[in-house]
Amino acid sequence: METSNASNSDKVTNKRQCFYQIGILLTICFFCAFFFWLIERSKPATSESTGGPGNIVEGTVFINGTAPIGTTDSDFICVTLDWWPPDKCDFGTCSWGKSSFLNLDLTNPILLNAIKAFSPLKIRLGGTLQDKVTYERPGEPCPKFIKSSSEMFSFSQGCLPMSRWDELNNFFKQAGAVVLFGLNALSGRTTAADGSSVGAWNSSDAEYLMRYSVDKGYTIHGWELGNELSGSGIGARVAADQYASDTNNLQMIVETIYAGFEVKPLVLAPGGFFDANWFTKFINKTPRSLQVVTHHIYNLGPGSDDHLIDKILNPSYLDGGSHQFRSLQGILKAAGTSAVAWVGEAGGAYNSGRNLVTNAFVFSFWYLDQLGMASSYDTKTYCRQTLIGGNYGLLNTVTFVPNPDYYSALLWHRLMGRNVLSTTFFGTNNIRAYAHCAKASKGITLLLINLDGNTAASVHVSTENVTRNGTLAMHQQNQRTEFSRGSKLDVNTREEYHLTALNGDLHSQTVLLNGNILSVNSSGSIPPLEPIQTSQSDPIIVAPFSIVFAHIANSTVPACDGGVGILETITAEKDKRVKFHEPFKLKQLAALAKQAEWLVSNLCHLDHP
Repeated sequence: METSNASNSDKVTNKRQCFYQIGILLTICFFCAFFFWLIERSKPATSESTGGPGNIVEGTVFINGTAPIGTTDSDFICVTLDWWPPDKCDFGTCSWGKSSFLNLDLTNPILLNAIKAFSPLKIRLGGTLQDKVTYERPGEPCPKFIKSSSEMFSFSQGCLPMSRWDELNNFFKQAGAVVLFGLNALSGRTTAADGSSVGAWNSSDAEYLMRYSVDKGYTIHGWELGNELSGSGIGARVAADQYASDTNNLQMIVETIYAGFEVKPLVLAPGGFFDANWFTKFINKTPRSLQVVTHHIYNLGPGSDDHLIDKILNPSYLDGGSHQFRSLQGILKAAGTSAVAWVGEAGGAYNSGRNLVTNAFVFSFWYLDQLGMASSYDTKTYCRQTLIGGNYGLLNTVTFVPNPDYYSALLWHRLMGRNVLSTTFFGTNNIRAYAHCAKASKGITLLLINLDGNTAASVHVSTENVTRNGTLAMHQQNQRTEFSRGSKLDVNTREEYHLTALNGDLHSQTVLLNGNILSVNSSGSIPPLEPIQTSQSDPIIVAPFSIVFAHIANSTVPACDGGVGILETITAEKDKRVKFHEPFKLKQLAALAKQAEWLVSNLCHLDHP
C-alpha cells in the first residue's frame, strides 16, 4: 500500500514538473512569435506588396489609455497680435502691413469669423515693442511709433490710445475672444553699464490701464509682465530676483484693483526665452503671486535661414524641441508651485518668419508637432505668433484669407480634448504621432504627421487599458483609404481628416481637406471642416507629406471616461502587457492551445512519468 502511494505520488510530481516545463516553453514561444510579428509589421512594403501606388511602410501606434500624461486648457490654442508698425522690415522685406492691433481693420468679416470659429480663442496682445509703450491719459500726448535706428528695436516710444483700446475690447467681446495683455515691464528702470535694466518696475501706467478697463467693464483674462527680458534678454534684460519682486507687486495690484471680483485676471510672466537658471530663481521667488509661467519658442533660427524646411522635416531636429518643455516641467514640479506652463509666443523662425515657409503648408508639420509635444509635457496653452502679421500669421496680412496653419489650429481646437495620452509609433521615424481624449465626444483623437514625401504609412492603432476589475482591455482599430461619404458614424467606422498641400507643393498657401480645397466664401465665412468615414477594420493610410486627424469614437479608455474597451477584452493578470492585434492571431493562439493539450495528454500522462 505504501509502495503504491509512493508510486502515485511520484507520478503526480512528475506530471506537475512536466506541466511547468511545457508552460515555460509555450510562454517563450508565444513571446518570441509576438516580437517577430512586431518586427515584420515594421518592415516597409512596396507597391508590389500592397497593390497601391508608391511605397508604403507599415507601422503601429500604441496608445496607453490607462491615465493621462498631461492636461491642457480647453482653449489650448492661443494666438498673438503684435505692435509692429508697417515699416518694420526684416531681410529687406516689410511683412507686417496694417496688422498691428493699433491699425488692424477690425471691420473685416474674415477676421471676425476666423476668431468666432474657435469659440473661444485666446488672444495675447504684446510683443517686442510692448516694453516701449505708454497708455494714453487725459491731457497727455500719445505719440506713435517712429522708426529710428538709434533706438532700441529701431523704434521710438509709442502709445496706446484709449479710443483704440475701446475699439479692441468691443471687437473682442463681439468675437468671443479671451484677452491677455502684455504690460510694459521696463517702465521706471535705468540701464546699467553691463546693459542690464536695473531698478524697480514703475507700475503707475499699468495701474491706470487696469482701472480704466475695470471702469469700462472690459474682461481681461490675464495681465503679463514684460516681453523677452529673461536670461540674456532681447534688447534688454532684468535679473530674476528683481523680476520676481515686480511680479509679486503686479499680483498685489491685481488683487487690489479687482477686489470683489469673483474671478480675477491671471498674472503671467516672464514672457521670455527659456533659461533654466533664471527661470528656477524666478519661479522659486514667486510661489504665491504667479499663476502662469510663459516662455517663447523660435527654435528654427532666423527667417533668413535657407534650411528651414530641412529642419522642419528632420525628426531628430523636431525631437530636440522637447528639452525646453521637459526642463520647465521639472522646474515647476521641484518648486512645488501651483503655477502652470504656457507657451506665450511661438513663431518658429524669428525676425518675422519666412514667406512661403512659415505661412505655407509645410509649417503645419512644425506647428502641429509643437502642439502635440507641448501638451505631452503638461503645457496648458500655446500662443502662436501671429493671428495676423509677419510671415508667420494664421491669416494673410493683406487679404485676411486663412493660411494652412489656421485650419490645422482649428482642427486641433475642435478635435483634441484636454487629456493627453502616451503615444508611441513603431515603423518609421518619419511619422509623428500624438493622441488625446476626444473633445466634446467619446473616444480618442489621434494626430499623425508624415514627414516623408515619397512613402505613405499604413498605420494600425492599438490601445490598451486596465479595466476596473483588473483585466486588460485590448483594442485594435485598422483603417484604409476606401472612404464613404455621408454614411452615419457607427461602432464600425471612424472619422478622418486628411490635410494635404495643393498639388503636393509644400510652399503652397492652399490646403486641401480630404481632397477638397478649403477657402472662405464671398461673405468671409470659414468653411465647414467635414470628415470622411472609414472602416474600423482597415489601417489608416497617411499619404506622403500629409497630416491626419483621426477620431476613434468607440475606443473608450479610462484616461478619457473610465469605460471598458468594446472591441475585445482579454482576461489576463493585471501586471501583464500582452497585446493581441488581429483576429487571426487569436485563432493561431487557439490552435497552439490545442497542441499544448495534446502535448500534456501524451507527454504528461500518468503512465509516462
